[in-house]
Amino acid sequence: MGDSLSAAYGVQTEQAWVALLKNRLDNQGFDGWEVVNASISGETTDGGLRRLPGLLEKHSPDIVMIELGGNDGLRGFPPNVIRSNISKMIEQSQQAGSSVLVVGMQIPPNYGQRYTEAFSGIFPELAKEYDTELVPFFLANIYDQEGLMQDDDIHPTAEAQGQLLDNVWPVLEPMLAD
Repeated sequence: MGDSLSAAYGVQTEQAWVALLKNRLDNQGFDGWEVVNASISGETTDGGLRRLPGLLEKHSPDIVMIELGGNDGLRGFPPNVIRSNISKMIEQSQQAGSSVLVVGMQIPPNYGQRYTEAFSGIFPELAKEYDTELVPFFLANIYDQEGLMQDDDIHPTAEAQGQLLDNVWPVLEPMLAD
């Protein structure tokens, strides 16, 4: 479950980190795993929450990765609303028998210290509360590196897709072995 960062915005689908994930799974002996990319560009936590029950029913996933919240933050949605939506997504996923991986996000500091801190705190707080796995910051080693962000300074380039996967993999790999 993700937004444009996982929906291959501005890059070829086969270059995107989710496609690279499937390749890595196959190459490292995890070939029994199916990857379902339910990401939509522009998706908010509210939209993800509405879509999740049908996806859980259709796919019965072992692992649900929640990479949502960035669009909510960029639109200035209240942190308590974002938190509530992601919380409900975690609960629904766990009730369906899925392990959950929360993918953390941060927003630019121009939203003010109070908002940016409240926003970035949502992800580790929920991971701790619900005992889920956590990628602390999805865009680590990307957002501040030359040539790794598209001209909009929001979306990673094709060159950055491998780093996105590398940011997720150390947390995801142990979940695959369970």
